[in-house]
Formats: sequence, C-alpha cells, structure tokens
Amino acid sequence: MKSNPKTPSDSSVEMREMVMPNHTNPQNTVFGGTVMSWIDVAAAMVAARHCGRPVVTAHIDDIDFIAPIKMGYHVLIQASLNYVGRTSMIVGVKVTSENPYTGESRTTTKAYLTFVALDDLGRPVEVPSLSPVSEDEKRRFENAKKRVSMKKTVRDSLRQKS
Repeated sequence: MKSNPKTPSDSSVEMREMVMPNHTNPQNTVFGGTVMSWIDVAAAMVAARHCGRPVVTAHIDDIDFIAPIKMGYHVLIQASLNYVGRTSMIVGVKVTSENPYTGESRTTTKAYLTFVALDDLGRPVEVPSLSPVSEDEKRRFENAKKRVSMKKTVRDSLRQKS
C-alpha cells in the first residue's frame, strides 16, 4: 500500500465547537476531558481519511493545556497528519479558542496522537506513505520522526531497567 503516497492536506480536518454549560467545570471553563475528546475525534478522522480504514488511538503524546477556554467561546480544532509508519500514523492537533464578541483568539491546547489502521479482522494493516509538501509539513514530519525515535529510546531504556 506504500506505493500511493498522500499529502497531509489530503486528510486534514477542521472542526468547530461552542463551549456550552454541560462542557464546563465550576470555573466556567471547559473540562480538559472534553477538549481531549474533541482532539481524539478530529485526529481519528484525519487518520481514517488518510488510510481509508478503521483506526484506533494507540497513544496520546504531549497534550499541553496552554490556556483555559471559557463558556460561550467558539473552539477551532485543527488536525493534520504529521508522520506515517508502516501501520501507524501521528496526527498533530491544535485547539484555538475565540471570543465570539471580540474576535480575540488564542491557542489553548496542542497534542500529538498515534493511530493504528485496522484490517477487517481488527489487526494492524499497512497504510499509505506520507509526502509532505510545504515547509511547515516537512518540519512537522521531521519533528515527528524525532518523537518516534525518542519514544523508542525511552521505551528501550525502561525495558533494560526492568
């Protein structure tokens, strides 16, 4: 399946939400778990669009909650494919909140998620390769390669100590 490379823009996703009272905590800001759910949904759509298969979340890495999101604010979730392995895909997600009355916006959350594509029996299956085009896509691809390498190094180091 690696013979048909795709670009990150082929599968990128943008979602919008509005923070409602049921999304908020006693401080009238959105629950972190709600934001995590939105991130997981957007990232899963990217991965599924890329491989044309069912996918499952295998790992969530470096979720950073940078700023709170207030009730009534609008939320933009942008997700795109950063890297592809044999059966796995790393999706980068950025969450931006917008005050609908002033137009002020700010980045509130960033995360990286790894998904695995599944065959009809629920087993990992090979996915199309990724061909980054823009300088930003190439930078994200190289950064994701470093993440994969660092994760393997840490995992191997921990296994040796056990």
